[in-house]
Amino acid sequence: MTSTARVACPVVRVRYSETDQMGVAYYANYLAWFEVGRSEWLRDTGWTYREMEADGLALPVITAHCDYRAGARYDDELEVRTRARLASPIRLAFDYDIVRRSDAATVATGYTVHATIDRTGRPVRLPARVKELLA
Repeated sequence: MTSTARVACPVVRVRYSETDQMGVAYYANYLAWFEVGRSEWLRDTGWTYREMEADGLALPVITAHCDYRAGARYDDELEVRTRARLASPIRLAFDYDIVRRSDAATVATGYTVHATIDRTGRPVRLPARVKELLA
């Protein structure tokens, strides 16, 4: 499916502690940067994770995928370009492009898929306000 036009682009700077012995950003950090992107995407829509949870909903990750294209290094500034798309009536997907600002190189791409659940952990349909953002 096609992603919506709404794009969040928070910037993260690779910290020394996020690099491995070779000086390259450790692969697992990309998933944390994906989280930064989707949190900011939600914030940009006017609805934070905290507010969503107060409303009795959660979006646990059920699938995560990342393609590593180029190494990010200490002190690189990275844009986490994030888009959302409707994957099903109860699933939301986020697509990510992580782009190094200094040379516009795409260092990683990926996606996560999230189920919508209520306070008891049961699947529920996405709220109308989210579906309207993706229409």
